[in-house]
Amino acid sequence: MNARLEEKLEQLPARPGVYLYHGADDAVLYVGKAKSLRSRVRSYFQPGARHAPRTERLLREICDLEVLVVDTEREALILEANLIKKHLPRFNVILRDDKQFPYLKLTAGDTYPRVTLVRQARLDSSTYYGPFTPASIARRSLKLIPKIFRVATCNENFDGKRRPCLYYYLDQCLAPCAGKTDPEEYGAAVRDARLFLEGRHHELKTVLKDRMRESSERMEYERAGRYRDTIRTLDALGVRQHMSSVGLEKQDYLAWYREGGSIALQLFQMREGKIQGRREFAFEEVDGEDAPFLAAVLAQYYFEVEPPPEIYVMSWPEDREIMEGWLGERSGSRVRLKIPVRGIKKRFLDLVLKNARLAFENRFRSGHDREAEILEALAELLDMDQPPYRIECFDISNIQGTDAVASMVVWEAGKPSRKDYRSYNIRSVQGPDDFASMAEAVTRRYRRLISEDKRLPDLVIIDGGAGQLGAAVTAAAKVGLPMMKIISLAKRDEEIFTTAGKEPIRLDKSTPVLQLVQRIRDEAHRFAVTRHRARRKKRTLRSGLTDIPGVGPATARKLLKAFGSLRDVKAAATEELAVVVGAKLAARIREHYRS
Repeated sequence: MNARLEEKLEQLPARPGVYLYHGADDAVLYVGKAKSLRSRVRSYFQPGARHAPRTERLLREICDLEVLVVDTEREALILEANLIKKHLPRFNVILRDDKQFPYLKLTAGDTYPRVTLVRQARLDSSTYYGPFTPASIARRSLKLIPKIFRVATCNENFDGKRRPCLYYYLDQCLAPCAGKTDPEEYGAAVRDARLFLEGRHHELKTVLKDRMRESSERMEYERAGRYRDTIRTLDALGVRQHMSSVGLEKQDYLAWYREGGSIALQLFQMREGKIQGRREFAFEEVDGEDAPFLAAVLAQYYFEVEPPPEIYVMSWPEDREIMEGWLGERSGSRVRLKIPVRGIKKRFLDLVLKNARLAFENRFRSGHDREAEILEALAELLDMDQPPYRIECFDISNIQGTDAVASMVVWEAGKPSRKDYRSYNIRSVQGPDDFASMAEAVTRRYRRLISEDKRLPDLVIIDGGAGQLGAAVTAAAKVGLPMMKIISLAKRDEEIFTTAGKEPIRLDKSTPVLQLVQRIRDEAHRFAVTRHRARRKKRTLRSGLTDIPGVGPATARKLLKAFGSLRDVKAAATEELAVVVGAKLAARIREHYRS
């Protein structure tokens, strides 16, 4: 300890509060709460005290101490959760699952509201539904909105002056952009969509049955048939939802599986007797007992999510009464933490525990499932409907435009498929033009796949920035694949470009998704450089030796192996050449270079 830290330890108050340990660069290493700051903080530095390895590493890095005094332990709990969220200290248990779950946004204040998928709910006049876990539920719901209710989900300008798109002719949009509807008709459709998004299916079906009956009485049979089909769709959705029901109310269930410092935690959300969502978290190097770990999880998770009236756990968290009081404040009504011992609630918590154990196996023991998880996260990042099974990546290699080669490598199920690698000698480009070279490679690749009716990739990665991406997208559109998902990865800042004109995606270097894209890009670069060198060597060999009558590729390789380079072959005496290729051919080689 330094003198300043020793002095602060002596002056610690015996009051509730929060303490922050700082490192050499003043970064916050750890945030903790205490009923008595004096006794809790000083316990770390008692002579002869034995700590867990992670805590020992923390103590070696502490250079300074900061304390914040509060009036109650509950205030300390709130402040600790807030500071952990703000600083993300390296030695704290941090609750994160590397996913940003989407919301469905119903715009407000518009004459013709629309439903869109967004990644973040904002404090504005629009209504947000979610977050949806998994994200595929949000995408499926968004597809149902136009099919069932004909409410727009696009970003067109609803000025009534545009031509209607294909969805209007498929009877999946009322086309406010083309003036094909009026605010009254469209407003009724939006009200129905709102009931659907709020899960009020019974109320919605009652409304639809009344409309179906009225339409039938007016002999508007086509409209009545639409209402009938909508009711059938809602009934089918209700059957699928009922399969998840176990007869429970608004509750959360938390269970975790632990081996040493590695923990996999599952949280199931029960709402109106149905499994509404599931969250999965993983932790490494967690010291100490389960009680402080669970307290940290509860504080961080419910800091942003409204707690339900009942939360079922496997064991009690640290400071249970304080935690329940704080959760009640967050909810606005009483919240109880419970440990079920029998009955359906105990069986359901056991089911959550089984999921946690399976998640532990997948994350910490199964490489295949880890790759699947990363591919799912990549699909989330790129707003894809499903994880990309087949990924193809292109790179260009040349020296000042000479011997230009494009490489194409293939990844399937998160692993390289080397038998599918291809390379393309660039033919139509003169000089160093990577954009045109990329366009040629993409054109040749996918024109052939289309002509041979072979499988197209789920995702294409281009090595380069916005320029290379634009060239590839244009080339794909020209061969008839405008819908193909294409992104690029720029080397300088490792930015992911998705659409021309949009800001690139920037990920932390340690993000598994970025590491996967980098690994695929680097493999394409390695393969491109290898094929470029082979082409350059072949050209050098041909222009330097194989132009000599009687010297073929095998003889040229023999000469290069014996003398080391083309320059040394040219400088060799006739007698030296004769040792390798014989006197007659040696004389011919010498005469060739002399002339």
